[in-house]
Amino acid sequence: MSEPIRLSKRLIEIVGCSRREAELFIEGGWVTVDGQIVDEPQHKVGSEQVELLPGAKAEALEPVTLLLNQQPEDTLDSALASINALSLSELHRYGKRPLKGHFSRLTSAALLQDGASGLQVFSQDWRVLRKLTQDIAKLEQEYVVEISGEIIAHGLERLNRGVIWQGNALPPVKASWQNETRLRIALKNPAPGVIVQLCKSVGLSVVSMRRLRLGGVAMGKLPLGQWRYLAAQEKF
Repeated sequence: MSEPIRLSKRLIEIVGCSRREAELFIEGGWVTVDGQIVDEPQHKVGSEQVELLPGAKAEALEPVTLLLNQQPEDTLDSALASINALSLSELHRYGKRPLKGHFSRLTSAALLQDGASGLQVFSQDWRVLRKLTQDIAKLEQEYVVEISGEIIAHGLERLNRGVIWQGNALPPVKASWQNETRLRIALKNPAPGVIVQLCKSVGLSVVSMRRLRLGGVAMGKLPLGQWRYLAAQEKF
């Protein structure tokens, strides 16, 4: 039996392509080993059956944008580390195969409020990153905020028109009750800590907060700690 060799080298032997083409075929998820897709060119194979799938294209992967329902205890680094093929939401396992190349060179954009959970965005796409950088002041962000305490008289109206708290002008927001202990707050380009300040200004303390929406993109039915791909029709 011959010594195991790199999958890319075996593919070159089988189809007569160049080394770069072999790497692109493999990284694009077009190559199977004993019927299972393997997307690592350095993967070692021996006597296994290696096949190139019909319709294979030797093209670089299209950049992707991933939406994560970040857990409250996660830092940005730990949230990024949690993204892999296994943590893709079961409800969203269609349309695109999760490949190793989708999890590299990811950049975060539009960071959450400190201590918040919910919609976190990671992208490889320079167009998405530019949009979230240049237009962030125009994009409305929606949070659901678990609160404690008793709101002052006309507190909701004060939040909606803007308030002065400890000498600082806080921005007007769209605030409404979701239930007796939860507020929905929508605002543009929230400064760090501003939601906590807004709540304190009307006698409330923040227990937890979760981002539901960024611009035109909502997190949707995404389980905590899982992620999905940004759909082609979704626009921030």
